[in-house]
Formats: sequence, structure tokens, C-alpha cells
Amino acid sequence: MSKTKEINNEEFTGLRKLLWPIHSFELKKFLPMGIMMFCILFIYTVLRDTKDAILVNSPGAGAESLSFAKGIGVTASAVLFMVLYTRAANIFNREGLFYVTALPFLVFFGLYPYCIYPFIGSLHMDIDTIHSLQAAYPTFMWIIPLIGNWTYTLFYILSELWGSAVLSLLFWQFANSITPVTEARRFYGMFGFLGNFGLLFSGPGIIFVSRYVRSLGLGRMETTGLMLEYLMAFVIAAGIVLLATFYWMNRKVLTDKRFYDPEAMGEKKKKAKLSMIESFKHILQSPYLGLIAALVLAYGVSINLFEGVWKGQIKIVYPTEAEYNEIMGGLSTITGGIAVMLMLVGSNLLRRFSWKTCALITPLVVITGILIFFGVIYYNNTQLPEGMSIIHAIKEGAINRELIVFVVFLGLAVNAFGKAVKYSLFDPTKEMAYIPLDPDLKVKGKAAVDVIGGRGGKSAGSYIQMALLTVFSGSALYQLVPIIAPIAIGIVFLWILSVFGLSKKFKTLTESTRHR
Repeated sequence: MSKTKEINNEEFTGLRKLLWPIHSFELKKFLPMGIMMFCILFIYTVLRDTKDAILVNSPGAGAESLSFAKGIGVTASAVLFMVLYTRAANIFNREGLFYVTALPFLVFFGLYPYCIYPFIGSLHMDIDTIHSLQAAYPTFMWIIPLIGNWTYTLFYILSELWGSAVLSLLFWQFANSITPVTEARRFYGMFGFLGNFGLLFSGPGIIFVSRYVRSLGLGRMETTGLMLEYLMAFVIAAGIVLLATFYWMNRKVLTDKRFYDPEAMGEKKKKAKLSMIESFKHILQSPYLGLIAALVLAYGVSINLFEGVWKGQIKIVYPTEAEYNEIMGGLSTITGGIAVMLMLVGSNLLRRFSWKTCALITPLVVITGILIFFGVIYYNNTQLPEGMSIIHAIKEGAINRELIVFVVFLGLAVNAFGKAVKYSLFDPTKEMAYIPLDPDLKVKGKAAVDVIGGRGGKSAGSYIQMALLTVFSGSALYQLVPIIAPIAIGIVFLWILSVFGLSKKFKTLTESTRHR
């Protein structure tokens, strides 16, 4: 038995077992991975908050436009990304694939505030044109602003893809390829623990920048432009640290067999590389991957349905980009704080309880939160005079603005806790499910599940909202809660059933891998 395996089999005791189940010699491998997770989540959070702020508040748009941006723009882009990534996987090695995937995102975000945003006056439609087109074509009311403000839409799409492409795909694929199951039970929860400090740093940073640029008394365009310059500078700085850490790991860590043994990870025999069509056939023939995809799809649909309604409430009471982004910064800060605490709990749950038990916690938390949130929205709707919108009712004094403010912060709390549980338990359990697979399925199967499946979940939620907004033309999402809520609850129940099915297969596959 190797020294590594002997050490890994030692039991931790006391607080060390609870708070830091990492051996000293493992820090050379563990800490760089934690730093990478930190940088990726930092960038992800800044982009996630900023993309919503600029698109929701763009001329003629609203939270309803997000459904069409995800359902059409992001879905099409995810398919294109999948095609390019699959081809790149057949050309580049693991290290090269990481660089060619991450760098184009960072270049775009670094250039956007300086090379694109200053010219949006000539690149975008003017507000009068957008409004006249919306009046002429009401069926396309929420699509027209996406076309008219196309650079905002492009920024939104690439920001959405960052989470799927770099966090879900590149990072976890890298982690799965160098981390055996025995280490993963200790490492994965702790990766998230360190990584979620990225939310704790990015959230206050977003709030500070948003408040600072608002305090300067500039015009709305100048305020938004300055905010983008500061926030994208944060993104580039974190991106440089991310790439430098990955580069160092490949030369100083993965060359040491204590930390990475290709033979032990099942990579001694390399299989022939598959074409894109063969890859999809390979994936579709795996019920195991189908169940993983079901988990990702269910999470994406349920959260997307919830967030669509919640973000519409934010715009009602916080109608400018900087104000909106300040609320989103608050979300990131609270999420980071809860996630850091839950990561300690989650890492212990992963070691003490079965995969199934840990995987069930996230859907149970999500269904509880959305039931409370949608219940309050439904109550507020009953307080509105018949035929009157919330915005009109607030202006006329028919409903107290503080009721909507309460909904915003209730949704923020539900969202923060749901995301924190996702980071601490959903992501680690999902990633553990890939480990017993053969190397080819790990790479191409994971690409299909995380990019297509992950985007498909959000897209499916968006398609539901798009269909409802089309059928009930002129309605806002909060008015459709009596229809949206039962759909979301049904999706979560399917999620729970998929956990039970995958648990059986994971246990069987893990046991068969150990006996090879």
C-alpha cells in the first residue's frame, strides 16, 4: 500500500475531523484547487449580478426579458459551445483545453467596458424605436429589447455560460480527473468552503462600487459605464490568478505521484477519441448520465422559475442598474456567508452519511423556500385592486411599497440559502457521481450534462415562462404565480425521484470500481 493511501486511511479526531479533514502533506494539492474555486466563484458572482442589472434595466426590457434571453440566446449559445468544446477536446490536452476555453471569456469581459460600452449609443436601438416596435408587435414585446440592446444581451449570454463552461465543466472536470473518491469525500466540500469566500469578497465589492458610482452624481449612462469598468477589472484580476494557479499546478503538483497517479485514476489506457456524433451516442446510451442530467435540469428549472418572479419584484422598487446591482451584491454577500458555514457542515455530512441522504437535502430546501416565497407573492396579488399592476398600485397608494420591499428581501433570503445549499451539497454530490465513470465519459459525458443539461434546465424554465407570457399577453410574471408555483413544485418532486434512482446506480458502480 502506498504512503498516500496509508495516510488517507488515518482517522481524524476532534475539531480537526470536523473543521479541517486535510492532511498537511495534501495542502500542496488542496490549496491551489481551493484558490481556483475562489477565483471562478468570484468571477461568476460579479458577472451573475452585473448581467442581470444591465439587461433587466435596459430600455424597454424587464425581468420577463430574461426568460427569452435564456430560452433563445443562451440555449443556442450553449449548443454552439458544446460543439466547439467537443472538437477542442479531441485536439488539445487537458491543460490546453482549459486555456482555450477560459481565455476568450476573460478577453471579452476585459474589453467590454472600454471597446464596446462607450459606443452603445450607435450600436443599440434608441428607446423610441424599441417602444414603437413593442407597440406594433406585442407578441415579441420582451424579445425586441434583447435585439435592440444586443451588446447587453451578448454580455448576458457569455456571463451565463461562464458558470457552466468554467465552473461546472472545466474546474470539476479537472478535479474529477485528479481526485480519487476517497479524497473527494474530504476535499469536495472543503473546496466549496474556500471557494465561497469568493462570494464574501465579491458581494461587498459590488455593493461598494455600486454605492460609490451612484454617489458621484453622474448621468445614468456614465454611472453604469464606470461601474462596469471597476467590476470587469475585478474579473480580469481574478482571471489572471486563476490561470496562473492552474499553470503552476500542472508543473509543480501533478508531476508528483503522491498527488496524482494516472494509473490509479484509470487513465493508463487511453481510449480512441470519439467524434461529436459518437460522443452523443455514447452519452445517450448511459442511463447513469441521464439521471445526473435529470438532477441538473430539475435544479435549473425550479430556480429559474423562482428567480424570474423575484427579479421582477426587484426592478419594481430598484429601477436603475446601480441600485439593482447593489441588491444583487447583497445576495452574493449573504449567500457567501451562509455557504461558508454550510460548507463545514456539508463536508462532514458527505463523510458521515450516504450519498443519497446528502443529495436529498438540496431539493427539500428548495421546495420549502419556493413554497413560502410564492405564498407571499400570491397574498400580495390578492391585495391589488382588480386589473391594476403593482407599479400603478404603488403610485396610486393602493398598496404599500414596503410590501414589495419585503418580498424582495424574502426572495433574497430564499435565494441565498438555496444557492448556499447547492454549493455545499448539490455540487459536491453531483461531482462525486462522475468519479466512478471511465475517463471518456468523465470528459465528454460531463460536457453534455453540465453545459447542455445545465443550460437546458434554465432554458426549460425560461420556455415555460415564455409560453405563459405569450399566452397571457400583457401579464407580468408575478401575476402568473398560481400557474408557475405548481409547476415548480412538480419539478422538485421529479428531482427527488431522480436522486433515489441515481443513488442505487452510484452505489453499484462505486463498489464494482473498487473490485477491479
